[in-house]
Amino acid sequence: MIRALYGIVMRIVTLILRLTPYGILALMAKTIAGTDLQVILDLIDFVLASYVALIVMFIIHLILLSLFGFNPVTYLRKVVPVLTFAFTSRSSAATIPLNVQTQNKRLGVPEGIANLSASFGATMGQNGCAGIYPAMLAVMIAPTAGIDPTDWSFILMLVVVVMISSFGVAGVGGGATFASLIVLSTMNLPVALAGLLISVEPLIDMGRTALNVNDSMTAGLITGKVMNEVDTSVYKNRNQDIDVMQA
Repeated sequence: MIRALYGIVMRIVTLILRLTPYGILALMAKTIAGTDLQVILDLIDFVLASYVALIVMFIIHLILLSLFGFNPVTYLRKVVPVLTFAFTSRSSAATIPLNVQTQNKRLGVPEGIANLSASFGATMGQNGCAGIYPAMLAVMIAPTAGIDPTDWSFILMLVVVVMISSFGVAGVGGGATFASLIVLSTMNLPVALAGLLISVEPLIDMGRTALNVNDSMTAGLITGKVMNEVDTSVYKNRNQDIDVMQA
């Protein structure tokens, strides 16, 4: 009965995943049509700075994988479909099935570890939504409250607050906004100023979500390596080409 129920659920997930690109196209069209272009141009510097920070963190993930003996090029080739889906869907939670399947079938991570890292990664420790974005907002807003953002006491407190607040962030589009509100209010910074970035938030959220999903896969792969449970033959198989959208 459990296997039958599992098969039904996975079939429903497959149908949703196949319909998702059409829904994402409609959402992107609505976002572009409803956003003031001038506002985007005024905040383009923050958007660019955000993507620079996301790229730096993504490189750190690859460095960590290299230190544990994984070829970064092979890793990128295998996870691009997952990151693309995460980028367009803006939802870590919606990417969980694809995340688990890729870790297990393409990276050689045991199913148990893949399920654990993908599930936890969608709600805690999100490098993009719960880490980089709230920290950048706090540093940007601090001067308006008369606080020096380069002061070590402020930086250390910010790191601790961001780390604690990263637990329980919703893995859906816009979750970073709630995470930033928690951080700003805890740091006694003006919360209302975060509203200025709402207009460009979807543009940044796409990159943040991809980074969130990537950090969960990185965690799963490294955990499997530490426990000596990664199937290296699957990871190194360059001819493997499975349909990641198939249940």
